[in-house]
Amino acid sequence: MEQILQFIEENKARYIEELKSLLAIPSISTNPDYKPDIERCAQWVADHLTTIGMNNTKILPTAGHPVVYAEWLEAPGKPTVLIYGHYDVQPVDPIHLWTSPPFEATIRGENLYARGSADDKGQVFIHLKSIEAYMKKMGNLPINLKMIIEGEEEIGSEHLSTFLKEHKELLKADLVVISDTSMFARDVPSVCYGLRGLAYMQIDLIGPNKDLHSGSFGGSVHNPIQALTEIIAQLHDKNGRITISGFYNDVLPLTKKERDAYRKLPWSDKKYAKELGVTQLHGEKGFTTLERLWARPTLECNGIYGGFTGEGAKTVLPAKASAKISMRLVPNQKSDKIAKLFEKHIKKITPKTVHVNVSYIHGGEAAITPIDSPGVQAAVAALEKGFGKKPLYQREGGSIPIVVQFKQLLGLDTVLLGFGLPDENAHAPDEFLNLGNFYGGIRTVAHFYNELPYFVKNGKRK
Repeated sequence: MEQILQFIEENKARYIEELKSLLAIPSISTNPDYKPDIERCAQWVADHLTTIGMNNTKILPTAGHPVVYAEWLEAPGKPTVLIYGHYDVQPVDPIHLWTSPPFEATIRGENLYARGSADDKGQVFIHLKSIEAYMKKMGNLPINLKMIIEGEEEIGSEHLSTFLKEHKELLKADLVVISDTSMFARDVPSVCYGLRGLAYMQIDLIGPNKDLHSGSFGGSVHNPIQALTEIIAQLHDKNGRITISGFYNDVLPLTKKERDAYRKLPWSDKKYAKELGVTQLHGEKGFTTLERLWARPTLECNGIYGGFTGEGAKTVLPAKASAKISMRLVPNQKSDKIAKLFEKHIKKITPKTVHVNVSYIHGGEAAITPIDSPGVQAAVAALEKGFGKKPLYQREGGSIPIVVQFKQLLGLDTVLLGFGLPDENAHAPDEFLNLGNFYGGIRTVAHFYNELPYFVKNGKRK
């Protein structure tokens, strides 16, 4: 490893110049006008993979933007890692809020500013430079690698599930690694091992057969808005628990090891509340804020509408009122099952004075990779060596659908080995990648490749 790390140290300046050339390509997947740039970026990635020593590099078409594939499979008996990333980026609007041009990567202080610097070109590039260091100094890798770098992540990876199904044999591996997430905080290296799922619902309450004058009809029929708010108010009890029968039956409880790990994170409820502009936090009793954010299911009203909402006054008693409800789910909960329980519960508590329709808009499953698994433990060991401090464990409260697809379609667990920061402005003006995280990430990935075979063979270090 000494030769590898020395090579990385000696080539820092070159890495930045190469990354700048990748970031200069405006590979915006949401706008058809940038299709030539998407294709140019895919070619840049493919050419670079070949240059650093990867084999069988190809640009594979989809019904949308292409996927870049490459492999190195010359380590018999060693684990095979499938690395996933994306080369497409978000739009740059509003352009006037950028301090420097979004596709002219600029260093200010400790950060490199450009669209795609953190999400996800810079983090993909971290892997490329780790691979290059091995190939230049050793002529081989300590593990087998396969890579898929797609061009549609920022538009929902619409064609990726089909791609995975069509190339299941090609993509056989032991583990997926994704570097497209953030560390817990600055100077706090962490490995993410779990994500929540989602069940998104809509409730429509129908009352009278038309809007009514509230003076002429108020007091004679049940206002659908009033009925809807009464229903929503019944979805939590006084302790913040969701009242749907059977909702918690399949929830995977936190282990003592997980709870202990969360307590080690540098977290302040007071600071968090101040940043959000609220005087007091709220949620299910009996759990810390981080536990509620990452490992407990939730039910939230995302929108409620009906009647007159324009300027001025209109004394209307509406015929219909609606609400959007999202439920974040945790490992072992199934979105389809939760959606059915939700619908049954809503119909049960809806008063007979109105009619109700419940719609299941979309859903996705939670994902978790056990923290004692070889991949997570190898990531922890690598982070400690790459950043010089013991890393911490975290989950994330949101969802990354591709992680679930890898599990469902390929049977693979995922390690989220991210090097971004929570304030990196991904999807916003002045997106940046911290240079300390960039160089630390290259070192970490190099260590990860080296550590993984040991953990796969032995489980964990003494």
